[in-house]
Amino acid sequence: MGMVGDGTERGNGGVDEPGWEVDPDDESGVAVVAAVGRQIRAWREAAGMRAGELGSVMGYGEDLVYKVEGGRRIPRPEFMDAVDLAVGAEGKLAAMKADIAEVRYPKKIRDLAKLEARAVEVDAYHNHNINGLLQTEGHMRALFASWLPAYTLDEMDRMVAARLARQSIFERDPLPTLSSAQEEVTIRHPVGGRMVWRRQLERLLEIGQMRNVAIQVMPTHREEHPGTGGLIEVLKFPDGSAVGRSDGAFGGRPVSDPKQLRIIESRCGMIRAQALNPRESRDFIEQVLGET
Repeated sequence: MGMVGDGTERGNGGVDEPGWEVDPDDESGVAVVAAVGRQIRAWREAAGMRAGELGSVMGYGEDLVYKVEGGRRIPRPEFMDAVDLAVGAEGKLAAMKADIAEVRYPKKIRDLAKLEARAVEVDAYHNHNINGLLQTEGHMRALFASWLPAYTLDEMDRMVAARLARQSIFERDPLPTLSSAQEEVTIRHPVGGRMVWRRQLERLLEIGQMRNVAIQVMPTHREEHPGTGGLIEVLKFPDGSAVGRSDGAFGGRPVSDPKQLRIIESRCGMIRAQALNPRESRDFIEQVLGET
């Protein structure tokens, strides 16, 4: 069972054409992309077209067509629509967009999204950045733009899309319970500049009004702080099982053993107890928003 933090893991290499690079360590993703590529090649050959001809009709380069057919590049949805039309597949290739959507994000992010999709309760503490489930797109882009070595624009689009997709957790029925404690510095840090920062604060206030969400702020002046070890996440599932991770415990690895989970949950619970309560936290965020 895998689990990652805020989804900022760096991919390998940049891209020079529309589409995403395939992670060779993502076995399931490699298999799906290879199968899609074989189907595209079969339809192209049945239509009596060379790769260069197909690319020309679609408005893409011959090299990209070969990469997609060879399973070395994950095609974007618009590529699948174009190739379907070009070879007369009558929707059969375009229908594979759903399969590609499952693997176009990095595997670690997919694993996290699957866990969050099952969770009935999400408890978290973030000391460095706003919880990814609470971020605006502008905030995400500003965060990714500050990373070194720099992401390519395509990599940034991929990471932003993956993080936004995780936020579908707020559209589930029934809604899971989300309890997110944020270090004060994450609220005061003007990521992306004044307007992006203001929109992020407004987003926190909006989500905080949801009946299933509790956002708390941990003031910087607290003398005792059980969260100095870093980020903490705990996901709880309908069958009573759970998985948790803390930067400061068990080497940062995800754990599901009850004894280990108890340690992580204890730290998370103590942070919530020492932080401002949700109403006080809302007042604090409104105050910071008024100061921007």
